[in-house]
Amino acid sequence: MNASPSVPDALRAALAGLLDGLPPTRAAQAVDRLIASYRGATPTDAPVLRDRSDVVAYAAYRMPATFEAVRGALAALRDAAPHWTPATHTDVGGGTGAATWAVAEAWEDETPEGGAPPRTTVLDWAEPALDLGRELAAGSGLPALRAVDWRRARIGGALTLEPADLVTVSYVLKELTPADRDALVAGAARAASAVVVVEPGTPDGYERIIAARDLLAGAGFTVAAPCPHSGACPIAPGEDWCHFAARVSRSSLHRRVKGGSLAYEDEKYAYVAAVRFPVDPAASRVVRRPQIRKGQVLLDLCTAEEGLARRTVTKRHGDAYKAARDAEWGDAWPPAP
Repeated sequence: MNASPSVPDALRAALAGLLDGLPPTRAAQAVDRLIASYRGATPTDAPVLRDRSDVVAYAAYRMPATFEAVRGALAALRDAAPHWTPATHTDVGGGTGAATWAVAEAWEDETPEGGAPPRTTVLDWAEPALDLGRELAAGSGLPALRAVDWRRARIGGALTLEPADLVTVSYVLKELTPADRDALVAGAARAASAVVVVEPGTPDGYERIIAARDLLAGAGFTVAAPCPHSGACPIAPGEDWCHFAARVSRSSLHRRVKGGSLAYEDEKYAYVAAVRFPVDPAASRVVRRPQIRKGQVLLDLCTAEEGLARRTVTKRHGDAYKAARDAEWGDAWPPAP
């Protein structure tokens, strides 16, 4: 009996053939238009993805990056709550299902008793996106994706969410008005035991994450990640922003649209994971790329006690120095023993 492929490998394989039959120029034009739509300043009141060519271009171009960003956020949540496994999951504005694939991977080896994966419902208002999501999931070969429920729903303040252990909201809030953003996050807080919100790692994406974080904390949630505390963010508004990076393999479409030659790029993202159950957040988190110098490593950290702080770890710190040299942007510090 053949083993199931890994989730990242299955996703790459599923996306590899999407552009067959779609002229490269048309795909690149669709991506250019979608990028312009998503970067616009006015929230949309209709689905950005209009038809299959839009959805195929979007999935081939954006699904790997969204998957890696949500994957990073879920990894931090799992580190803070290693004994918790969701039985139910709602992916709000999930489109073609990138976050659903990330959830399928996050708990694939630690499913509830009986081996059942989290039961996922994907909500989106673009029927072509849901159709392609079903198609990709059906062809994935992954048991966790076979029973996903793909439902059309208008994403906004009027959306009523059914109870779920986990609600993910990834790359959605910018498409909504401020009032609808707040209502959606409040609805997720009422419905879920854990909420994970992911946005682009830009100053305005960070602002949306902070607003969501404040709403979740006000609703009684504990911030599990990335913050080591649930208090006010120590970053002064307008001076900086908290974000992280995920390495993403570039497809030929990425290189064609961006005119780049590298086989990878770094997806910058901001996120918050908050929960209603006991959790053990990181003591501190690396919030910039570590600076490795001769005989020392400089770590910029967000800490529970001091806010933003810099630590210099030298060779005389022994094992801590070795760990610091291996530390990456976004890691918990100190690392788990």
